[in-house]
Amino acid sequence: MTIFQRLTAATPSFFKKLRTISLLLAAAGGALLAAPIALPDIIVQVAGYLAVAGSVATAVSQAAVKNE
Repeated sequence: MTIFQRLTAATPSFFKKLRTISLLLAAAGGALLAAPIALPDIIVQVAGYLAVAGSVATAVSQAAVKNE
């Protein structure tokens, strides 16, 4: 199975939910990082972690496929 076939194959429902939650985490982290006001350093650091963790979890959950 090639990478393209894996990414376009059917995804199990658990991983679809995980992908949605991960996208929300990545978006929240990105929104906090792009905030036009100065935020405390700890919030900026946590936002960076949220963005990275959300992006990785999204990629992993997208690559999961159903065995048929």
